[in-house]
Amino acid sequence: MSVAFQILGDPVKRRILELLSETDMSSGEVVSRIQKEVKISQPAISQHLKILRESGFATVTESGTRRIYTLDASPLREVDEWISPFRNFFNKKLLALHTEVARGKRSRKNS
Repeated sequence: MSVAFQILGDPVKRRILELLSETDMSSGEVVSRIQKEVKISQPAISQHLKILRESGFATVTESGTRRIYTLDASPLREVDEWISPFRNFFNKKLLALHTEVARGKRSRKNS
């Protein structure tokens, strides 16, 4: 299994990535947000951050004594490439759903 799928398969790492997709955060901010959602220790969260950094999903900038984490979405290209063949399938299904919803609205309007 690729590293990208392993990272995304872990709910804590995935949640950290979601937070970082919204804004850059200090390690303290990440710890605070994650601990509000999940019972997990600060050292465990720091380990998750380290893995994200070492696997290329996050970069770190030091600002005084703070470490600011930034999302690096480039490792997600592998996931995007894997999903790509399925997009046509989903797009067709969503288009069909859209058509049926529009027909239902017209039918109710004409009744």
